[in-house]
Amino acid sequence: MLTQIINGKIFTPHGWVNNGSIVMENSKIRDILNSDDPVDGVDKIIDARGAYVLPGAIDIHVHGGGGRDFMETTEDAFLEAIAAHRSHGTTAIAPTLSSSTNKMIDDAATTCDKLMADPNNGIIGLHLEGPYFNPKKAGAQMPEIIRAINPDEYKDLVERHSSIRRWDAAPELEGSEEFARYLRSKGVVVSLAHTAATPDDVDRAAHAGFSHATHFYNAMTQYHKEGMYSKAGTVEGVYDHPEMTVEVISDGIHVPVRTIRLAHRVKGVENMAFITDALAVAASDSTKAFDQRVRIENGVCVLADGSAIAGSIATMDRVIKVAVTEAGLPLEDVARMVSETPAKIMGVYDRKGSLERGKDADIILMDGDLNLTGVIQMGREIEIA
Repeated sequence: MLTQIINGKIFTPHGWVNNGSIVMENSKIRDILNSDDPVDGVDKIIDARGAYVLPGAIDIHVHGGGGRDFMETTEDAFLEAIAAHRSHGTTAIAPTLSSSTNKMIDDAATTCDKLMADPNNGIIGLHLEGPYFNPKKAGAQMPEIIRAINPDEYKDLVERHSSIRRWDAAPELEGSEEFARYLRSKGVVVSLAHTAATPDDVDRAAHAGFSHATHFYNAMTQYHKEGMYSKAGTVEGVYDHPEMTVEVISDGIHVPVRTIRLAHRVKGVENMAFITDALAVAASDSTKAFDQRVRIENGVCVLADGSAIAGSIATMDRVIKVAVTEAGLPLEDVARMVSETPAKIMGVYDRKGSLERGKDADIILMDGDLNLTGVIQMGREIEIA
């Protein structure tokens, strides 16, 4: 089936194409044209009505949505959460587990192995956020599940589950360098998180294979005082490695907009991605998270005792809007940081992350006020929320 999108401002790796069109053949982009005249044999025309036509958003850190959490580990939970975020512009996703038991990881990975076989589900890999973290930086992670790095555990899981594509850990823990070297040898992205790593720890981590920083600024140390003396923290250690990528929660709450601008200025578009870090309550009327300690307060998830911010209730359309209208970043940069950069981090840029001939037809449309007006995933029109 041939579908043509006309009358939009199309964002491509080479810049904007005005008065052009995108031709999709089934699930792929067949061509991007400088004309919006109907092509021969077109079956359907979609009028963008002057909207921005952008690559579909890729969320590489998201715990759930639509009232469902990936820690439920079932196919129904996965598919419902994915569908909820898809209706808000997420066309590819890395389902994320917070620190979990070995059985929970095994069950979720089994589900993910199966669902990844269908490209229409949009899953680009399972993301394990823990459980190998610094207990002092647990944040909203369940403290009773955080544990020491166990080679027998992680090697067994990775050998049996091809869907595990990213794993986060605190690099100051014993065994972290072996952990990173092993995972990198298997093509798994290794990210530092929930950590009190010093810049020297970050140096060793980067050398061993840690290439990414999870929810940058959150649950990690920054410049601080120890007694009389000032010390650099994890954040400064990451900044000192220009090649290390970062992800930032752009909900306007987890990270101040001035800090978002700073990270963008230092890291640049190529090394910074935006994420939601959304919990099950995102894109739903639910007020209950999978973790019963979590409640909603002022538009964000927090622990009931007030000790930490938990995940967000954001969706990717909101992430884009906050980054542009509140942080003041150029739409071109934001479009890349929710599509191109995460695709490159997860190793799927050969087929996703930009509007180019031969890539998956994952596309979103946003009006001049950055309201979502259309979602196309693998060539299929998706009903928006």
